[in-house]
Amino acid sequence: MNWSRIIIPILLLAIWQCFSFIGVLPASKLPSPAEIAVGLESLITTGMPPGHPLHWHILSSLNRVLAGFFSAVVVALPMGLVMGWSRTIRQVLEPIIEFIRPIPPLAWIPIAILWFGIGVQSAAFIIFLGAFFPILLNTTYGVRRIDPILIDAARTLNASSLDIFIKVLLPGAIPSIITGIRIGIGISWMTLIAAEFTGVKYGYGLGYMIMTARDIQRPDLIFAGMFVFGGIGFSVDVFVRFIERKIIRWR
Repeated sequence: MNWSRIIIPILLLAIWQCFSFIGVLPASKLPSPAEIAVGLESLITTGMPPGHPLHWHILSSLNRVLAGFFSAVVVALPMGLVMGWSRTIRQVLEPIIEFIRPIPPLAWIPIAILWFGIGVQSAAFIIFLGAFFPILLNTTYGVRRIDPILIDAARTLNASSLDIFIKVLLPGAIPSIITGIRIGIGISWMTLIAAEFTGVKYGYGLGYMIMTARDIQRPDLIFAGMFVFGGIGFSVDVFVRFIERKIIRWR
């Protein structure tokens, strides 16, 4: 075990706690780790707002993330495969994609609310936009970087275009696809909280929970919510990397 991965964070938390204890870091600006831990317990037991426990906020946010992320996968994956395979389709779609891609997902929030109203659909749409382009571009790149010799060899063996697509291009693009998925799901979490800031006015959601804590000036609960965000995002990335190792054993 690499003990530095455990010791260094613990050391940093200890220094942070000491600075808070001697008053260098005011609790009104940056609560101590102990205060954040108490705030986390309050989120679990009492909830924020009271009666809205943490696990329901997590489930609601997961629902929005999964809806937006899997929609992005369903659209971007086949689209990226086709764009990587067909130069003609790529030349037609690439200018449109490159025009839309630089627009930040958060800039779409007013349009999302106008189109879908305030709720799950508008938040999922923002998350979809955040995840779509990394998955699309990495999938396209993964197909294009496949050695043409492999495709020529498959054609020499009388493989059909469908066989080449399924048995050569798709397996060869999997490493890049998974990279795009990892980036996409990370951006999904990054856009979730902003989408919930503006697209959730009541009910549940980690972004809504943090916004409510801000309104009542509880920085300990804000940081506790951020800790939950980071913990879930880290766990999801570990899970994706685990799946990657299982799928791509030769890497």
